[in-house]
Amino acid sequence: MTNWLVGLMSVMGGLGTGVAVLLENLFPPIPSEVILPLAGFTAAQGRMTLAEAIGGATAGSVIGALMLYGVAYAIGAERMRRLFDRMPLTDATDIDKANAWFARYGLLSVLIGRVIPIVRSLISIPAGIASTDLARFTLLTAVGSAVWNTILVMAGYLLGAGWCSILGLLDRFQYAVAAVALAALVWYVVVKVRSRLAARRV
Repeated sequence: MTNWLVGLMSVMGGLGTGVAVLLENLFPPIPSEVILPLAGFTAAQGRMTLAEAIGGATAGSVIGALMLYGVAYAIGAERMRRLFDRMPLTDATDIDKANAWFARYGLLSVLIGRVIPIVRSLISIPAGIASTDLARFTLLTAVGSAVWNTILVMAGYLLGAGWCSILGLLDRFQYAVAAVALAALVWYVVVKVRSRLAARRV
């Protein structure tokens, strides 16, 4: 995965970075904590500029957020709840929790949520359901994403060749990471199944 990401960003520059971050927002197969430093490392090699790396990453974040916002806005709360009930490993309470968090913190949650793993994608759903002002949502998403992206891209850029050693460690422990992820997934499935069985007995 890391080799594919480096190749993508090396060939496509800022556009490749944007594509990788967009995919991470919609279908997070690998966290931005890895993608963004890789973008900085690629920029340090001269395969794209630092501005292209940060700009591409921020554009990808905003486009991904707007896509999720649009889906939630079009579907609405009740349909989204039913959709989550039908999807594996999710249920309507996931939407309820996201809506409650958004209702409590409002637009501030859009800004802060961009620097919190997982939340940076999910926060777009209650924002879309609530029909949040699109211009303000886009602005706050862009600002929050730019801050987060700049920090991680700069980390990879400043590490330079040292980032290679980190990539080596990532490759070396990829099976350990996969095992932990699998264990977490099994635990999540067990909790969800038990919760649904308990609800049916009531």
